[in-house]
Amino acid sequence: MKAALVYHDKLIDVDGSIIEMKIWRVPLPVDGSHHLLKYSLYYGRGGGRIVGYDNESGKGDHRHLHDVEMPYTFTTVEQLLVDFIADVQRERGQQR
Repeated sequence: MKAALVYHDKLIDVDGSIIEMKIWRVPLPVDGSHHLLKYSLYYGRGGGRIVGYDNESGKGDHRHLHDVEMPYTFTTVEQLLVDFIADVQRERGQQR
């Protein structure tokens, strides 16, 4: 079984910023992760990443805020999306 895309959404805002979220179901956990999902969540502008969440093979689950990479504890897809959107809103100055 190959990776199967289970979620994809992309938004390009009027200011040129991009939010793109992709989640795949994989047959075996990505090296460093303990679940059957591969994901790449991106928020950036002008070719530069501002917020990113992914589980690159060998690094496991982690997130990026500007140029700082830090571990991320994956629990559920729903929580992953909530956490990502919260970071994006905070960076956009929209935290409520």
